[in-house]
Amino acid sequence: MEKNTDIIKHSKLEIMSYSFGGFAREFIVMAFNTFVFFFYEREIGLNVWLIGLALVIFAIYNMFNDPIIGYLTNRTFFFTKKWGRRFPWLILGGLPWGLTYILVFTPPVLDPVSGAWILFLWLIFTTCLFDTFHSLFFVNFSALFPDKFRSIEERRTASGFEIAIAVFGVALGAILPPLFISFGNLNSYFIQGIVIFLVCLVGIILGIPGFREDQVLIDKYIEEYDIIKKKKSSFFRVLMGALKQRPFVAFIIFYTMYQTLINCMTASIPYVVDFVLDMPSNTTTIIFAGFLIGVLISIPFWVKLSHKINNNKKIMTVSGILITIFTFPLIFIETLTPILINMIIWGIALGGYWFMIFPVLSDVIDHSISLTEKREEGIYSGFQQFFGRIGIMLQALIFAVAHGLTGFVEGQETQTPLAIWSIHIHLALAPMILFFIGCLIFWKYYNLTPEKIAQNQEKIRQMALKS
Repeated sequence: MEKNTDIIKHSKLEIMSYSFGGFAREFIVMAFNTFVFFFYEREIGLNVWLIGLALVIFAIYNMFNDPIIGYLTNRTFFFTKKWGRRFPWLILGGLPWGLTYILVFTPPVLDPVSGAWILFLWLIFTTCLFDTFHSLFFVNFSALFPDKFRSIEERRTASGFEIAIAVFGVALGAILPPLFISFGNLNSYFIQGIVIFLVCLVGIILGIPGFREDQVLIDKYIEEYDIIKKKKSSFFRVLMGALKQRPFVAFIIFYTMYQTLINCMTASIPYVVDFVLDMPSNTTTIIFAGFLIGVLISIPFWVKLSHKINNNKKIMTVSGILITIFTFPLIFIETLTPILINMIIWGIALGGYWFMIFPVLSDVIDHSISLTEKREEGIYSGFQQFFGRIGIMLQALIFAVAHGLTGFVEGQETQTPLAIWSIHIHLALAPMILFFIGCLIFWKYYNLTPEKIAQNQEKIRQMALKS
């Protein structure tokens, strides 16, 4: 296979700035996923089935919200010539995003039984509002990646920067909230909400230079837009076309199961700390620090390995298998030190998957472009979020079923041994099985080899869609 000789066109400083978008996103989403279910069940005392139903509705809204936003923003507007195709949406979605996070954790003060339906509606409204701004930001952030970074080498370099900086976002999203939260103190959740908003805002501001599209890219898109517009298909036609592409389907199933695993594990940690370990909330910080240390020390290894092997499918499959193996012990471990050691090793495996998400999605998008001769990055990024939101739905269902069947009592400080066992089910057992199934499907059906990827990129260059 002939090596891709495209040079890196952006400075490391600009790539680093772009990566702060990943920092802001991972930071606020980590905090959200960790505490929203726990807050409404443990602290508010809302019925677990109502929480599960609200989050399923939230997930369904997200499923359609993300690709529709991708579809609507994947076009020119009056501001495109001056500000670019993605930059305005990144600012519109990113700057006020943290305010909606605060709303999620400031429900009206009501009795969780007599006021259950009002709390239920509040949870739906605030989480959907939160995701609207999330979609405006992250769909365009993801879509900018394959458009801004064109060569295989630059994508891997940018992905390395993005993952490294995003990990710090995950770290802060895991470390900061427990430092301000006290179990049983509702006001402490409001205080941590303000902190989350401010840190997220700083991340977005630092990302602004990297979000900007250079004038050459803007002019090229506008020049091609009339041609693209004539070929433009409806949203559902694009979706149906995407579902006929084996690489897209294989990747999206694996990504959905990954989201299920991550959502279940992060949302389970407060339960583990409170009920399994019977320790204060700041112990959550220690556990999360374990897997984040693993991710951080693994990134140089995964970057070097990816360049050496030059096969994105192999890297993602190997990391998926390792994640499955190291999730298994968490079904049984019930003391802090073994959990911490296991999470460090688990984080090392997770680093490989994180590192590969953007490069593999970019390969999938390039494959689509080579088939359809259309640039629809925003729509495909929306599809990624569409199916990834099934992970939220599955997490809510797993929690509701596990707690409902084992007699977990909302708002109660102590639980029966059977109810505590349900925590192990949604921490590791159920998501591990689903994730491994996704890994097997990806390994069997994802057929983009390095040779095929090079052919797709060459075809795109010949189509004059690449600069």
